[in-house]
Amino acid sequence: MKEIHFYFDVISPYAWLAFQALPKTLEGISHRVHYHPVLFGALLKHHGQLGPAELPGKRDWTYRQVMWLAQQQGTVLKMPASHPFNPLALLRLAVATSVNGEPNRYVVESIFKHVWCEGLEATDPARLATLQAHLLSQTALEGAAKEPQSEEVKRLLQQQTDNAIALGLFGVPSMVVDGQVFWGQDALPMLRAYLDGDEWFQSGEWRDVDKVPVGIRRAPEKK
Repeated sequence: MKEIHFYFDVISPYAWLAFQALPKTLEGISHRVHYHPVLFGALLKHHGQLGPAELPGKRDWTYRQVMWLAQQQGTVLKMPASHPFNPLALLRLAVATSVNGEPNRYVVESIFKHVWCEGLEATDPARLATLQAHLLSQTALEGAAKEPQSEEVKRLLQQQTDNAIALGLFGVPSMVVDGQVFWGQDALPMLRAYLDGDEWFQSGEWRDVDKVPVGIRRAPEKK
């Protein structure tokens, strides 16, 4: 059985698309998926980057592309009333529904749909309260529910984000299996090929890219 780790932040429409496409990608593969909420902004900060929605031209392109991809994939995707937004409350809610900070697929899907299927404000307090009451009531039956603002939940989210950084992850969604990283919704065919035992993943083309010399480095701009 393959243990697949799916790192996501609900702020990312690509993560939503990958989440929806993952079951089809894994058809016929004996597997278990672990869902890891992480703070995408912390990954960006660690690597000194801006998110795609923080660059004006790229922001417009990203929204157009993900809506086209959703149509092609047959996945509902409606832009929330505003984007980007602060996903922290939603990520903490995801963490709060499990013992170890790894929510189940139902929880992750519910939060993604809250953001990407209704075209409303993702952080609206009334909507958040309704979603929180529903998900915590579901997981309370399993003895897993925690207070989303508790120090334990904050620690677990920070821990998962730190783990993602330690693995070298720089974006979401990222799928990790056997220590190999597959980044982005468009990496799902690569993930499937790897799981099917494609011999290319044993070649130097996959293995040795970190040995390519760096030709030039841009100096950071002075403030």
